[in-house]
Amino acid sequence: MTHIALLRGINVGGKGKLPMKELAAIFTAVGAASVRTYIQSGNVVFESAAPEAVVEAVTKQIAAKFGYPGRIVVRSAVELRGAYGANPFEKTGAPVESLHVYFLADVPAAAAAKSLDPERSLGDSFAVVGREIYLHLPQGMARTKLTNTYFDTKLKTVSTARNWNTVGKLVAMLGLPS
Repeated sequence: MTHIALLRGINVGGKGKLPMKELAAIFTAVGAASVRTYIQSGNVVFESAAPEAVVEAVTKQIAAKFGYPGRIVVRSAVELRGAYGANPFEKTGAPVESLHVYFLADVPAAAAAKSLDPERSLGDSFAVVGREIYLHLPQGMARTKLTNTYFDTKLKTVSTARNWNTVGKLVAMLGLPS
């Protein structure tokens, strides 16, 4: 079964350096098959019947070899395709360059999702749908107050963001219709 590992906080602003060639080698060494990476931000497509075990082993290897936590969110190919088709802001015609998504490790509690402040970052919008938070950020990711820290704290989970073009490229890598 094909899965996508989305690593958080690597190769961002000179921090969390992790070459993709080494990351792919780690995935292969712990038993993942058909390992492919996309760009330097930690997107790994791999095959495994036990993706949780692969991710746990990779996380340990990253901590041991690079000295920082390997926070990884995983989606199956089917889940990623479903997430790609569910963006409410894309359906309104928002410019692709203003669209992002936070992939969450867990489904947030309904009360926690409801407690999120829709006015936290004026001009920006978000929608929590299952284990994704879709974002429309007209001023860009660098200017929003809708950050990983905000969502992780409020929703008691781990998130990692991707821009909409990257999500589309990952779906294309899977050979699924977009």
